[in-house]
Amino acid sequence: MGKAIKLSAVKNYSPSTPVIGVFATCDPRIDKDARSRAANIVEMAADIIAKNISLPNDEQPQIVWASTLVDGERQADIVAQQFKANGVNVLVCVPDTWAFPQLGLISLLSHFPKDTPINLTCGNSGPRPGVVFTHAANGAIAQYGKLAHINVGTWADTSQKPKMTKSTAESLIDWCYAAITFVGLKGKRVVLFGHDSMGMETALQHIIPTRNTFGIEITRLDMKLLADMLNKKAYDKKELAALRGWLDSMLGKRIQLPKPKDSERLNQSLAMYLIVRDLMEDLNAVGGGFMSQLEWGSDMRGNPLPVADGMESLFNSTFDHNGRKAPLPYATEADTQGLLTQLFYTWLSGGNPPLFMDFRKVWEAWEIKALAKKLKIPMKGKTLWEKKGLVDGDNSGSASFDWAAKPGSSIKNIMSKVNMPLAGTDYFPGAGNSVNFVSPGGIEGIAGRLAYSSLNNMFTMFWDEACTVDLPSKLSKAVCNTSTPTWPHTFVVPKYASMMEYKQYAPANHLHMTWGLKPARLQYWMDLTNVLSGTPWQAKPSFVEGVDRPQPLIYLMNGGEDAAKQMLSK
Repeated sequence: MGKAIKLSAVKNYSPSTPVIGVFATCDPRIDKDARSRAANIVEMAADIIAKNISLPNDEQPQIVWASTLVDGERQADIVAQQFKANGVNVLVCVPDTWAFPQLGLISLLSHFPKDTPINLTCGNSGPRPGVVFTHAANGAIAQYGKLAHINVGTWADTSQKPKMTKSTAESLIDWCYAAITFVGLKGKRVVLFGHDSMGMETALQHIIPTRNTFGIEITRLDMKLLADMLNKKAYDKKELAALRGWLDSMLGKRIQLPKPKDSERLNQSLAMYLIVRDLMEDLNAVGGGFMSQLEWGSDMRGNPLPVADGMESLFNSTFDHNGRKAPLPYATEADTQGLLTQLFYTWLSGGNPPLFMDFRKVWEAWEIKALAKKLKIPMKGKTLWEKKGLVDGDNSGSASFDWAAKPGSSIKNIMSKVNMPLAGTDYFPGAGNSVNFVSPGGIEGIAGRLAYSSLNNMFTMFWDEACTVDLPSKLSKAVCNTSTPTWPHTFVVPKYASMMEYKQYAPANHLHMTWGLKPARLQYWMDLTNVLSGTPWQAKPSFVEGVDRPQPLIYLMNGGEDAAKQMLSK
């Protein structure tokens, strides 16, 4: 009889990281040199992946590769056993020869859950055509209803150690980022303080759909806990002094504190950051959100408390008083769909800071030009804002400090552009300090927003490529004064959406942007999570070579992307 094994007690949690397993199928009939070349390509691909991807906290996913070539069922079992023993949950196959799909690759896939990401990257070589195998295997996999992505790229037809071309490697890296985001966030959790976000139904905590679609848990805490811990001073007082001293040194007189009570409120806001940070660390959380309105700082039936703007900005930034850190995506107003958008964008970009904005005033080209003309600002019709208009994105909280300067800027340079004026007491009678800056132009990335529908029980990502623009100083001030001048402002121009479309098709009142995020990465991730892609822009082509990912075969066989995703969701 067998005996049960007692596991040793463990006090500390070590977060799991994605593990990518790289391997190659092969033909048992081919010569020794061709087999050696096939094994060398596996090592090459594994090294390329290892050197080019990272998690948001600068940790590296583990990359393992199999020296055993998968000729048939026996080798498939051996490699699968090795991979499972090492925790592999992402699969990359780099075939350089013909092989028999069912005997090797499909037998290996049978050892893993059906949603395990699989990528087949091959050179378009003729001698021992791995590309022929790739198409045969992709067709077989799509036939039985499993999603797979192929990357028919280029490396030399001959030589024992061929080099993958840059474009082939970029496609593989983009897919790997999508895969590690998909598997890396399974089992993770976010922490939301408070209940529904200001009654915004578009921000609801759709707990079961979020769990089923993304594998993410939502821990809900009442804001009373934070208020109690704040009153009990449940934080390190020395660290609070260090945080306040750092902020004072960075901003100086740009922190508006006319009365001693204002300084006390600022300390409360900073203490909130320390308290929530420790709570989230204790819960192993990868993101969070804070309801604030109305109960925390706006309801005069209670005791209004200071705004959380500084806390939220610190979480979303790549630094704090302790130096550089990973951004921890954080949503103002407990906007759960906004939080998830920021979380996915941050992981897909390898850790770039998210920007949380109100989808505030959309300035069509004619309207912004009319304002410029009124202000007697010269125009030549050549700037992007003159041609397309812009969105003034601003919100009272959550704006990452990083967005005050260009990507790659020093902490000192970033903070030199930040102000902290007093919050308006009309909306926020609990007072405190807002965060204020105007983002520079020339920042490129993706702006978008996740949305959920009960009709199909699916999520849709509305998105477009976008960039920020600079306005003449006088015009910039006038645009900011049109909304709320004391909040952060980012002037965003979508690439394909017209301003009329942007105004009509926004799925919520919040918009989110992350720099350095490529369309292909987002599209691969939407495939893996079965999220619908919302791009209703008339000017957007269905496919841009070198920018978009090629559609998976399973979509083409089942009526297109949306139809196939709806079938897969059942």
